[in-house]
Amino acid sequence: PNILSLEALGAKIAIGHDEANLGDADTVVVTSALWPTNPEYLLAKKRNLPIIHRSQALAHLASEKRLVSVAGAHGKTTSTGMIITALLGMNQDPSFVNGGVISAIGSSSQSGKGDLFVIEADESDGSFLLYDTAIALITNVDPDHLDHYGSIEAFHQVFADFANKSKELVVINSDDFGAKAVAKLITKPMLTFGEATSADVRVSEISEDAQVSFSLSYRQESYSATLSIAGRHNAINAAGAVATLIGLGFGLEESIKEVANFGGTERRFELHGERRGVKVYDDFAHHPTEVSAALNGARAVVGDGKIVTVFQPHLYSRTRLFAKEFAKALEASDEVVLLDIYAAREDPEPGVTGELILNASSNQDKIHYVNNWSDAPAVAARLAGAGDFIVTMGCGDVYKMVPEILEALES
Repeated sequence: PNILSLEALGAKIAIGHDEANLGDADTVVVTSALWPTNPEYLLAKKRNLPIIHRSQALAHLASEKRLVSVAGAHGKTTSTGMIITALLGMNQDPSFVNGGVISAIGSSSQSGKGDLFVIEADESDGSFLLYDTAIALITNVDPDHLDHYGSIEAFHQVFADFANKSKELVVINSDDFGAKAVAKLITKPMLTFGEATSADVRVSEISEDAQVSFSLSYRQESYSATLSIAGRHNAINAAGAVATLIGLGFGLEESIKEVANFGGTERRFELHGERRGVKVYDDFAHHPTEVSAALNGARAVVGDGKIVTVFQPHLYSRTRLFAKEFAKALEASDEVVLLDIYAAREDPEPGVTGELILNASSNQDKIHYVNNWSDAPAVAARLAGAGDFIVTMGCGDVYKMVPEILEALES
């Protein structure tokens, strides 16, 4: 879908990498996943072309706008989508770049005429420090990307550096352990959100099933809201989005009303179909905390049915560091079809496979390690019955298995 959208806008798309793709380009934009042997990159270097990181390009595009940067280990895409949805509902016409397609809009980006620019800021490699941020939203600071940062302390410090670059305000989670540690390092004005009684924007009375309802309080005001998406964690995400909107100058009531119109983003507990009474969802969760939150949200929706999770670990380093935590998080699923690791930007590590998670589990009977992709859809289909959910989970290419699972359920 993204390729088709870009082609409709006039972009020329090449699948695969080749020197010929460089054409007469005068600037090359790269990502952190770039392999140093990439032929297009090597030719660009040979031609002495400007080569810039995608975050540098985005920083340049946003340089004349009032920039809202949303960072955090989890919840970035949803929180960014909530802010964007609210601003569009209030006729602000913002520019934005989100990490996922906002379902109601059918797009993850827009060049607007308003003075606001909202982005999902990537903390994985420190490139979010390139942004000239006006208001920073930090959803949480759960340890991740330690292969890049080396230590939890360094991970906390880079978030503090990001926050202290903001020109106006830092909006930060009052409940999260890492965020509380980072808050002690922040010198800029802060607005906190969460369930803590000390939070400036406090969320309470959370009730969840297929939707999540809650109350939000700020100063002497309090309003209730219901989201069309599931999960207790999304009530917290909504509180962060509302706090950010308050920081931008909008009122509590109108902010809650517009955030409640958010209908989700693609690959966040997204329903793809139903066969034999089994609903098949896909979710982007790829960190233990995200896996736990996604499964708890699914549990509130499935009721008495079973959850069958098809989990694809992402990155060798993350699997090695968090195998025990993944095993613990996956305990919330009734059955698990465990795939091998999606490498992304990393080279294989000896002895590091999806089996590490199986070996770390205290309930190995319900984890089915399937290292052959083609076998997994049938395994998942056999484990599910009417009233159950199958959820493909991970930020690699596991979503491509959804049509195969639906087909396996039919047969």
